[in-house]
Amino acid sequence: MTAAKPWDGEQVRTWLARRLEASRLDQAAADRRGYEARDDYDKAAAEEWMCRALMGAAATDDQAAFASRVKALIGQDEYPVAGIHDDARFERHVRGHLRKLAKMTKTNEGFEKTLRYQ
Repeated sequence: MTAAKPWDGEQVRTWLARRLEASRLDQAAADRRGYEARDDYDKAAAEEWMCRALMGAAATDDQAAFASRVKALIGQDEYPVAGIHDDARFERHVRGHLRKLAKMTKTNEGFEKTLRYQ
């Protein structure tokens, strides 16, 4: 049996920074496409919100603390943000991104994937 790889807070912060950058680019692309890309815009805005909410957290250095922070964000009733098209859709996307991140945190896998498209 192989030992699980150690938690790397720096790698998590790098992943969050890259996802934040990618989400901004996705929002700009969706904005240029116009009305039919509103869902894409909200999805990218949701990912940006998630990354911003977690970037400054000191919890990124500890896997259990980070998992607890992600769980707390999933449990929030609403996610205040301006400039989105549909609040319900945005909140659904935020929770989806957070659930994906919770799985990544639990297994400590996926943070090495820093390319724009995942």
